Amino acid sequence: MSTKAPTWLERKPIVGVLHVPALPGTPRNELSFAAIRDWVTRDAEAYWAGGVSALGVDALLIENAGDTPFYPDRVPAETVAFLTALACRLRSRFDLPLGINVLRSDGESALAIAAAAGAEFIRVATYSGARAGDQANLQGQAHRIQRLKHALGCQVMIFADVMIRHSATPMGGRALENVVEDTIERALADAVILSGPESDTPSDLAPLQTARVAAKGARVFAGSGAREDTISAILGVADGAIVGSAFKVDGVATNPVDAERVKRFMDAARTRR
Repeated sequence: MSTKAPTWLERKPIVGVLHVPALPGTPRNELSFAAIRDWVTRDAEAYWAGGVSALGVDALLIENAGDTPFYPDRVPAETVAFLTALACRLRSRFDLPLGINVLRSDGESALAIAAAAGAEFIRVATYSGARAGDQANLQGQAHRIQRLKHALGCQVMIFADVMIRHSATPMGGRALENVVEDTIERALADAVILSGPESDTPSDLAPLQTARVAAKGARVFAGSGAREDTISAILGVADGAIVGSAFKVDGVATNPVDAERVKRFMDAARTRR
């Protein structure tokens, strides 16, 4: 676990999710890669708010959200190539910390992309342990991810989900506090993320509070349920929030980012920062 966190993590950051439309080679792909690149750039511009920190989000997180049905483990080479190109474009245009999430749970590819693009962190859906997912059983790969991180000599932080949505704990699941403690102390995650069962499910503050105690100083993020009317309460417990649908036109994840929604949300978040 990292001992010295970067300054952007100190202000209870709001991380804006960039939902990438279905990439070439996936079943739902309809756009050229050039059109996808322009879509992602426009969304990032709406999040960035012209570089005015009081108006825009604190960090970006790019993920291949349109690539359903997802691979349960490693994604193909073309997915890595397209996401790397997008990440490099974002890095060159926006002065914001960047995260990489390769769905469904390909932490090794996410880490490689982050190292190549100069991103600050990755998100891994099932980093340690196992989850019964909507499309496959997911097995944690912390041992492989940490060894790759060491081999690459990079300082990319690992944000690990411990209650990822669209999944369930297999039979014989362990208590949340034990999972959080092991994810940080034994699997070496830098932060943990808690989500509700679906993306628009309001965050239950009790699990966040339990995780904060078990994390023993490591950061705990809310991964779902953050909206303009809930973010103040969430930030009263969590160390930050990862937000997607609440920033989109009509609150729909597949729609473009609405800059006015971003501004209103950040205004509400400022009461806790």
